Amino acid sequence: MQSPEGITQLLIDWGKGDQAALEKLMPLVYSELRRLATNYLRRERAGHTLQPTALVNEAYLKLVDQRNAKWQNRAHFFGISAQLMRRILVDHARQHQAVKRGGPEQQRVSITTAETIVKQPEVDLLALNEALDELAKMDPQQERIVELKFFGGLSIEEIAEVLGIGHATVERDWKMARAWLRRQLE
Repeated sequence: MQSPEGITQLLIDWGKGDQAALEKLMPLVYSELRRLATNYLRRERAGHTLQPTALVNEAYLKLVDQRNAKWQNRAHFFGISAQLMRRILVDHARQHQAVKRGGPEQQRVSITTAETIVKQPEVDLLALNEALDELAKMDPQQERIVELKFFGGLSIEEIAEVLGIGHATVERDWKMARAWLRRQLE
């Protein structure tokens, strides 16, 4: 198993254009990317047409297409990966709605604690995405924290590292964002 520092160095090398670093990196991070994808899809409707492997593959294609990425570290990489997976799922949900013609299947989202979020079987991803877009207009940092925590599964410490802010700031903003989202989605 590769150390986080080794993964960070591969990310830096890849960001500088070293394709061999990418080839070494992907087997090391694939299982974590698949775990992220599985967590995302666990919250989706039953019978979702995307499978974790397909979501990872689509995210991988977008990651590989990053030009001159300035990867800071492992947590930064997984944060960007989570953001890409969110976009893929939102695009997929929009396409699904367009095909259905009957409109979206609506389900209220309750965001009270991180544990509740993770355990929730289905989420109206479009409603959550719209709420996060609104939150980003008011407080981009809070939106990013929610994205990294909810979609990326990053810990408070990892989020602090990715965003370059203090642990207490992340905890405070996470609580405030969660309360705001709860009001918006209920």
